Amino acid sequence: MSHIVIDARESGTSTGRYVDALIEHLHKLQPKHRVTLIAKPERKAFLGIIAPDFEFIETNYKEFTLGEQLGFRRQLSLLNADLVHFPMVQQPILYGGLVVTTMQDLTTIRFRNPAKNLLVFWCKQQVYKVLNVAIAHKSRLLITPSQFVKNDVAEYCHISPEKITVTLEAADLMPEGSTPVAELEGKQFIMYVGRPTPHKNLARLIDAFVELQASHPDLVLVLAGKKDYNYRQHEARVQKNGIKGVIFTDFIPDEQLRWLYEHCAAYVFPSLSEGFGLPGLEAMLHGAPVVSSNATCLPEVHGDAAHYFDPLDVHDMATRISEVIDNESLRTDLIAKGKARAATFSWERMATQTLEVYNRALGK
Repeated sequence: MSHIVIDARESGTSTGRYVDALIEHLHKLQPKHRVTLIAKPERKAFLGIIAPDFEFIETNYKEFTLGEQLGFRRQLSLLNADLVHFPMVQQPILYGGLVVTTMQDLTTIRFRNPAKNLLVFWCKQQVYKVLNVAIAHKSRLLITPSQFVKNDVAEYCHISPEKITVTLEAADLMPEGSTPVAELEGKQFIMYVGRPTPHKNLARLIDAFVELQASHPDLVLVLAGKKDYNYRQHEARVQKNGIKGVIFTDFIPDEQLRWLYEHCAAYVFPSLSEGFGLPGLEAMLHGAPVVSSNATCLPEVHGDAAHYFDPLDVHDMATRISEVIDNESLRTDLIAKGKARAATFSWERMATQTLEVYNRALGK
């Protein structure tokens, strides 16, 4: 019996959805391995519910810190694992044991975050570039969430594609009994949910919405997500330019998010770069017609179930959104195709494929 350790420090965060789903569905497979989860103390109860047969070890070492490189490395070494799976690139670079790493995407390498100090972020970005290449080479095997990222990583890090396995992710149905957003009841609205960092391309989405208002004066744009520095910057720009009809929801619970998906005229995904693009698939699962950027992995994930635009062309974005919200036949077709498309993705399959990667790395 091999001892496998999963770094679950991201559990409970937006980026940790992948590791939580992996742990839950891997546990259901009842692997013939001893599995240990290492995570922050506050996640013990949750992980104990979804994976009661897996061992749990607490850690307080945060990502991208000196403590991670020294203390977390020492903590991992004491576990005597046969294999450690890091679901993100950040990990102790000098850890000498057998490693499998999931590389979600290379977006952080290519885009900056205005919410961070420019000089500090640039310096961290250079370190992160080196880290990605080093981890790609030192890991026994790699996992990516899409074929696009597999090709991107292989080219950027100069490694063989045979070292990389694609394990597609999936969307989950949200709790039943969706709760209306009172100010939107009876209104026609398009929506986006997620982070507002530059690669999400929200500035152009807002510009496309302004263009749409000429022919759709009552249309509303809903931007759902916890208000941070970047969202406040977008909100300030909207107010400064007197743009009407844009609603910033701040954090929104799943019950209300489900209602938004179910009642929107279209879900718009304007991103310039994604590793998988889960929100678009989530929107499809809940019956929203998706109008999507044609960048990076999105056509791979959305297939023929989305209406595509050039994310750098504001007019093209506005035109494609207009086509979907004005053409009932197209909307109906996209909704049907979207539900069918979302149903082809499976967390169970992802966990099964990941277990196969573990066994391959262990030589089993």
